[in-house]
Amino acid sequence: MGIFGNKKEEKKDVKDTKKVAKVSTTKKKTSKKTKGVAPVKITAEDLSWVLKGPRITEKAAISATDSRTYIFNVDPRATKPLVRQAIFSIYKVTPVKINISSIPYKSVIRKRVKGQKGGGKKAFVFLKEGETIEFV
Repeated sequence: MGIFGNKKEEKKDVKDTKKVAKVSTTKKKTSKKTKGVAPVKITAEDLSWVLKGPRITEKAAISATDSRTYIFNVDPRATKPLVRQAIFSIYKVTPVKINISSIPYKSVIRKRVKGQKGGGKKAFVFLKEGETIEFV
């Protein structure tokens, strides 16, 4: 029966080494913030994916002339800060306020084929008095 006892002791040694290996391989968490590094400047080329284009409807045209509100179709991943930076880099105007709303998808049937229509996001960009955006 001594043979079995030796094997058990060997297994204990293996377990102890595994524990030591686990403790030694763990890494301490380091913060991602680095001091003295300049922030990366985002150019118009980098933000070209944010704005898909202006939303051209009657309601959008009326709101642009009356209340200086411009409506854009934006990428579904876009956020308010990204839209603000894209508007500034492309049109050289600073928005006062930005509202983003999502457009739901709609189920449609065309010639007995089911599909989806629309969907995405739109951004309402409010500008200061005297600033305009020209669409060519």
